[in-house]
Amino acid sequence: MPAITEHAPRRAVFLDRDGVLNRRPPLHQYVTSPGRLRLLPNVAVALSGLRAPGYALVVVTNQQGVARGVMTREDLDAVHAELRRRLRLRGADVDATYACTHLADAGCACRKPRPGLLIQAARELRLSLADSVMIGDSPEDLEAGRAAGCRTVIYISRGDNRSTHADFTCRGLVQAARWLRDRHGMIQDRERAGR
Repeated sequence: MPAITEHAPRRAVFLDRDGVLNRRPPLHQYVTSPGRLRLLPNVAVALSGLRAPGYALVVVTNQQGVARGVMTREDLDAVHAELRRRLRLRGADVDATYACTHLADAGCACRKPRPGLLIQAARELRLSLADSVMIGDSPEDLEAGRAAGCRTVIYISRGDNRSTHADFTCRGLVQAARWLRDRHGMIQDRERAGR
């Protein structure tokens, strides 16, 4: 587990994994090994863009394939190590990854749409949830962000028309990062004008 830092709480971007950072596997299938991981185009560029204004980057992902027995926790850890390795090769990285490995009907507090993963990350990494953002490609991701108290939720649409009540809807992480960067600049301008 990541160590608790000593500095004041900072803001974060919480990122779902499948469909946001890597290609989403078909329904009821999982990324069970590093070789099955396929990063989406320009993800590293987008993460670098999110890092620039000072966000911590935290992956929060539901991975019930472990509880179903199609992969082990060690397999999942190997996939996440490979994700970070590939991102680093492209000049990007994430601060931490949190995964719920329980079945969907287990009733745990950590499986999205419940906010447990985000709350755990905020506690361990000293993050300010009220200043943070959740980016996901499902209503459950956004519900988890709202339930945790995130200031902003961004929906990456796969071309569906599901209502998400997102603050912003886009087609990919690059567009989300650009919108957040522009919004951050506007907030800074307002703060400077108010001095």
